[in-house]
Order: sequence, then structure tokens, then C-alpha cells
Amino acid sequence: MRRLSMAAFAAALLFTLAMAWLPNPPPVPWSEEDKAWHVLAFVALSLLASLAFPAARLTRIGERLCFLGAVIEIVQSIPALHRDCDVWDWIADTLAIAAMLALVAAVRRLRGPS
Repeated sequence: MRRLSMAAFAAALLFTLAMAWLPNPPPVPWSEEDKAWHVLAFVALSLLASLAFPAARLTRIGERLCFLGAVIEIVQSIPALHRDCDVWDWIADTLAIAAMLALVAAVRRLRGPS
């Protein structure tokens, strides 16, 4: 199960980075809803990371994913990419991470020690 979780996390991470950094990403439905895509990506990454690395502290996972969101925005500021660096995108990422990891923590508490 852990290998599957790690593979799913790696695939989601690569997909997220490709969509964030391609100069002309393929069109997606509701492409004008940029914040919704940020939230969806980081909710998925947070859940998959918590499954892939069950022994890691959730705060550490959150810290690393939050940093990833900031790096994505910094790279998007490169003029050659023709992308937009937006601090509000990073805030959306961070809120999505916090919400999902809080949910994971609640579920872990309800399940008790493994």
C-alpha cells in the first residue's frame, strides 16, 4: 500500500509541477478558475503525502508542501515562461494544505494508535 501511495504522490507532484511550469499548459476545464486548481492540487498532494509518508509529522509535510507552493510561484515569475507569480495563489495553496492536513489529523485521532 505504501508503494502505491508513494507512486501516486510522485505522479501528482510531477503533474502539478508540469502544469504549473509549462509555458503553455494544455487547456483544462474551468481554466479561468485558477485558485480552484491550486486548491485541488494541494489538497491532493497533502492527502497523498500523508499516505505516502505515514511516519512523518503532519507539520513537516505541511511545511514542505507550503515551500513547494512558494517555489512554484517564484518559478512562474520567470519572464520566459509567460506565467503569473501571484502571492494569492500561494495563500490558496497554504490554506488547502492546512485544511487537508487538519482533516487527516482528525481522522488519525479518531482511528487511534496504529
